[in-house]
Amino acid sequence: MLELLTAEEMGQADRLAIAGGVPGATLMENAGRAVAEEVARRFPDIETVVVLCGPGNNGGDGFVAARHLMQRGYAVRLGFDGDAARLPEDAAAMAKRFAGACESLRSDILTGADVVVDALFGAGLARPIEGKLALLIDSANASGLPVVAIDVPSGIDSTTGEVRGAAIRAAATVTFFRLKPGHLLLPGRRHCGEMSLADIGIPASVLAAIEPKTFANEPALWLAQFPWPKDESHKYARGHAVVVSGPLYSTGAARLAARGALRIGAGLVTVASPRDALQDNAAQLTAIMLREADDARALQALFADRRKNAVLIGPGVGVGERTKEMVVAALGTEAAIVLDADALTSFAGDPAPLFASIASRGAPVVLTPHDGEFARLFGDLASAPKLERARKAASRSGAIVLLKGADTVVAFPNGMASINATTSSWLATAGTGDVLAGMVLGLLAQGMPGFAATSAAVWLHGAASREFGPGLIAEDLPEMLPAVLRDLSIRRR
Repeated sequence: MLELLTAEEMGQADRLAIAGGVPGATLMENAGRAVAEEVARRFPDIETVVVLCGPGNNGGDGFVAARHLMQRGYAVRLGFDGDAARLPEDAAAMAKRFAGACESLRSDILTGADVVVDALFGAGLARPIEGKLALLIDSANASGLPVVAIDVPSGIDSTTGEVRGAAIRAAATVTFFRLKPGHLLLPGRRHCGEMSLADIGIPASVLAAIEPKTFANEPALWLAQFPWPKDESHKYARGHAVVVSGPLYSTGAARLAARGALRIGAGLVTVASPRDALQDNAAQLTAIMLREADDARALQALFADRRKNAVLIGPGVGVGERTKEMVVAALGTEAAIVLDADALTSFAGDPAPLFASIASRGAPVVLTPHDGEFARLFGDLASAPKLERARKAASRSGAIVLLKGADTVVAFPNGMASINATTSSWLATAGTGDVLAGMVLGLLAQGMPGFAATSAAVWLHGAASREFGPGLIAEDLPEMLPAVLRDLSIRRR
């Protein structure tokens, strides 16, 4: 169930299922019944359910849910405006089967309700919600009543997760066949409440024709490619990662990254340090090695030893020509490369030389921007929806793009993308991004494919933050990885 379907792809899934012999009315009946079952499971002791039905197939699902709730003994009030006969064919048929009365979609329909079912607009929302329905949504949100949304909360774009006009804040959302990107992307994820996925009869075989390229970032996406050490493994077989350090006054970021790379399994990790920071780094490194590298030429010389197969540049290194030269030197090697923080900002305003260098190499390059760094490299894309801008940036740069946030997106140049929901608000503290960059580096050093390595590092980073919980600081993250990896190893058995 890793595939995430856009609104267009979900419509295609419906059409393929119907073409394959599953009646549309059956799909709708199953959807509405699943919603009624969810309401009954969550609220077995309440009396009155208000069902708000819109003018499309989502409204048809609502009519079915209302009928099943009445059969279960709930008092049901159904709101619907317009002529039910003018609904889409299957929805019109379901409206006829509903034995109750229809009331107008006004705010006073909420009076006396215990629970609200939102069947106004689903994945097919075509325009922002305004006017009377926007006021109704605002009233539902202000009422404090628990809302169970059908498919997606009305007003949430199921593909982008964005609010279109006004949007329901649901306590729970029941969706069908597969989750949608908008269920995981913000702010949509905050509006969905607790998610449940119902099987309504669409066969999984339709996915072969749809060929979805967006996936939930869960271990099943990349676990088969995770580089577990073998009995005969030794340190040189597990890769040699290099982290470029900043000057004396900003060495901590590189050490955080190096610790992340080591804890996630890299066999050897070296900090490449400027001369003025050697003593500071040496005083605080033990299992991590140290080499002097004052400039691009010295960095390139380190990679004469081809066992050094991955390098991270960016955390704390400083913005400017020296950093740009070191990035270009690294891109001239055969090593996998992670570019973070200052390495990205150093190319702000003129990223074309960076992208040209990436295009000419075979080993993976991962860019790890937050929104501000992204805007400096891809200014014209900065206002696009998150999934779209990450994909376009990956295509333009030729790199894997890790666009950070509470809904981190990893995008591959061919359009493949993952969306992460395993995270914690306690990650909002200095240095956690440096650890994440080091974790990506450590997996690349072990030979894990680029898209899988980047997605895995993001998930493990979030899982480690949850493992620690409140009070987290960046130094804690690497120390949580053993427990997370132990649990992960059990899953693969």
